[in-house]
Amino acid sequence: MKKEVLSIYVDNKANVLSRVVSLYGRRGFNIDSLTVSATNDPDISRITIVFEGDNLTLHQIVSQTEKLEVVRSIKTLESKESFFRELLMIKVRADKSKRSEVKEIVDIYRAKIINLTKEEMVLELTGAPDKLDAFLDLVKDYEIIDICRTGVTGIEK
Repeated sequence: MKKEVLSIYVDNKANVLSRVVSLYGRRGFNIDSLTVSATNDPDISRITIVFEGDNLTLHQIVSQTEKLEVVRSIKTLESKESFFRELLMIKVRADKSKRSEVKEIVDIYRAKIINLTKEEMVLELTGAPDKLDAFLDLVKDYEIIDICRTGVTGIEK
């Protein structure tokens, strides 16, 4: 089983997202990440879905998705031929004694401090999913107050 990333171009209309997502649910596939965005054509939206599966699962889900009349095209994004990015925002407890330690991690990962109070820091990091995972692994030693992570978006090289 490996993570698969699908890029699906669909009609930019009401209920299209729910139709695509319900197809996955009815087939018993779990979606790990889901993003929807505009494209350069106002009539088309792009849905990026990440799920775990083998080659048979991928083939099944692609062929089922292609059958939906709202789908214009579908493509599997391969990691060697694509760029993937996510956005992470995280609020950590960091009083004066912990701030420099957290700042060191922020600097190493080229993250940003987007808010700072006497007791907390809000951090922002954009990058490949594995970069965000590694960052989270380091900051978990500090008290995490809140976390928000977008889904994966990708584009072919």
